[in-house]
Amino acid sequence: MLIAFSVAPSGTGRADGSVHDAVAAAVRVVRESGLPHRTTSMFTEIEGEWDEVFAVVKAATEAVQPYGSRVSLVLKADIRPGYTGEIDAKVDRLEKALGDDLDD
Repeated sequence: MLIAFSVAPSGTGRADGSVHDAVAAAVRVVRESGLPHRTTSMFTEIEGEWDEVFAVVKAATEAVQPYGSRVSLVLKADIRPGYTGEIDAKVDRLEKALGDDLDD
């Protein structure tokens, strides 16, 4: 399964509204998990089995809690039993399709 998630604190008391330290704490948890992952400017993607992926999301959320009075979690899942390596394969298929468009 693939999970794309974003976790951030609110009620930080910071005048600039920056949450980069909290997000870094969450991404650190993901990186230490050993699961395939990718972080972009808006989401972190992680791939693995249901229980292990959700354990990482929970731990990442808990890592953010000390940074504010509440935490917001946005999550999207692609549940496709029997498939692995989709974190890269989906993008590879897209790039191939885009390349095929150039050949037309």
